[in-house]
Order: sequence, then C-alpha cells, then structure tokens
Amino acid sequence: MKHPRFSRLALAAAGVVLALGLTGCDTMSSVHPDADTEQVSADTALAALEQIPVKGRAPKTGYSREEFGDAWADIDRNGCDTRNDVLNRDLSDVADVNSVPCKVEFGVLEDPYTGTRIEFQRGQDTSSDVQIDHVVALSNAWQTGAQQLSIEKRIQFANDPLNLRAADGPTNNAKGDGDAATWLPPNNAFRCEYVAAQTAVKAEYGLWMTTAEHDAIARVLTTCPNQPLPGADSPRFTPDK
Repeated sequence: MKHPRFSRLALAAAGVVLALGLTGCDTMSSVHPDADTEQVSADTALAALEQIPVKGRAPKTGYSREEFGDAWADIDRNGCDTRNDVLNRDLSDVADVNSVPCKVEFGVLEDPYTGTRIEFQRGQDTSSDVQIDHVVALSNAWQTGAQQLSIEKRIQFANDPLNLRAADGPTNNAKGDGDAATWLPPNNAFRCEYVAAQTAVKAEYGLWMTTAEHDAIARVLTTCPNQPLPGADSPRFTPDK
C-alpha cells in the first residue's frame, strides 16, 4: 500500500511551482542555482524542502529519551518490537529466534550508510554491530519542534518506519544527534535518499530546520533535483483530537 501522507505538501509545492511559472520569476534557481527549475516537480524532496520553516534551534532543556516513550514499542501490535520490525525489513537472509517468531537471530545488512556488507548475529557482543538509526535524531527533533507535540505523537515519531534505518553501529554512533549540517553518510551514493528522508520526516511531523541544516540538505538535493519525497507503510496512532 502506498503511503498517502504527503498530499498536502505536494499541493503546497505545486502552488509554488505554478506561481513561479505565472510570474516568470526564477526564484527556485536563485535559491538553488544548480537546480534546473523545469525539472523540479511538486512531489520531489527539493520542492518539499522549500515548505519547511527555517528558524533557530530551541534549547535542549527537558530532553530525555523517555520523552519519546520506551525503546522500542510494538506500535503496530504485531507482537514484534520496532527494532525487530526494522531488522526484518532491512536485512536479507533473516533467521528468527526459534522460540520467539520475528525476533531476529541472524541476517545480512547491505549497509546504505557505508556501502558495506554486515552479517548480523544476535548476541551480547555482536548485536550492536547493526543499530537502528533515527534518521532525524530524537534530540534534534526535540530542539526543532517535537517538544510541542503530544507524548503519543512523540512515541509515534520514535517508532515510525519512515524515520528508521538499520545501519552500521559505529557509523551510527559517529552520527550521534547530528543533522545534515554536521553529518552525512560516508557513502556519497546514499546521501540524496538520506536527506530526502530527513525532509519527509520533518514535513510529516511539522518540525523546522535551522538555516545550516536547510542549506546542507539543499546542497545535496540540487545534485539530484528529481529525488522523490519518500513515504512509508507506517503504523499510525489515532490522530490527536
């Protein structure tokens, strides 16, 4: 099932593109001089980026992992926690623990962050070889609008497949809570997809970007102006009333 969450963004971006055509202004080219304006369609990450607010980072005061719920929730009530759901999604040749269906015992990750192949084996000394990265880090989200969300929405954020990727553990540790201005995947070929995912997550949850973050993402996306805005078949909480 295709994910329908970005229709409002596509409509807004389409309005921007239409306005540019009517006025004859080359605004998109002035913001992104390397982008071909005619090639930037309304459903691209580059178009969605222009709809995201840009302002300063809020203080980190009050942040803790618990503000986003326990790690990891079984958000879709399928009997598997989110970590194992993502491992099952992102790894190949998966074998589960015999007594616990869907708990991953072994698998192979073609790591997008490094471009290397990692054999995952569950165990005290090996499980951390593959970690689950929050594409938009939780503390970054806290400082760019998430502290204004309800706890239910923050739990959703922390467990949303759109914002999660299995990745090389040491590389994920190196990223920390960095945004695109301070950290990008070492694998250059994955950077367009990576920042497109960050853009999609921030758009979905109404978060903002700092100027440095926005500009870093724009620099990447101007090399791939047709990079689509990703979606996900993500389990959802009932929207806040």
